[in-house]
Amino acid sequence: MEILRIVVTGSVGAGKTTLIRTISEIDVVDTDKRATDEMADIKDSTTVALDFGRLTIADQQSLHLYGTPGQVRFDFMWDILIQKAHAYILLVNAHRPEHLRFDRKILHFLNQRVSIPHLIGLTHTDFADAWEAEDIAIALGLDPNNNYPPIIQINPTQPQSIIPALMNLVEQLAADVDPEMNNCSSIQSFGQM
Repeated sequence: MEILRIVVTGSVGAGKTTLIRTISEIDVVDTDKRATDEMADIKDSTTVALDFGRLTIADQQSLHLYGTPGQVRFDFMWDILIQKAHAYILLVNAHRPEHLRFDRKILHFLNQRVSIPHLIGLTHTDFADAWEAEDIAIALGLDPNNNYPPIIQINPTQPQSIIPALMNLVEQLAADVDPEMNNCSSIQSFGQM
């Protein structure tokens, strides 16, 4: 069986654990603990090591999804999880601009360690004060004159919102291996989910 490892990262409250719980076909392995610091104002529990879920996308192909902690004190897990990853998603909470500096730090950290397909997933875009994708790209330090990663809206509670993002990563991976692979049946069947 071919396993594609996808890391789901981002700041606290971006939707990492929710995304993995929503799309995983197995019970998610998580390391959530009660939030006891300033994070308790945002949510009741927080990931302290990782989340793990799985999604079969073809007969002999599955995605293993690894969620990172969103707090800097657990940043050593980013390094551990990204080392064997094939691709990653940086989830950005579009209505919390105060987290964008931290999201930029995560993006820089990962891009210094690996050169793999990735995308930016914007969550919480339904809030009235959510930032536009172009403004988030600027805040993340993405240069509009360079080819930067896809920026996709994702609702972590809806599988039909998550699947296009995962398909995008699988297509990027396939194109890296063989440019003709974008037409392969596993990608097409994955899109039918």
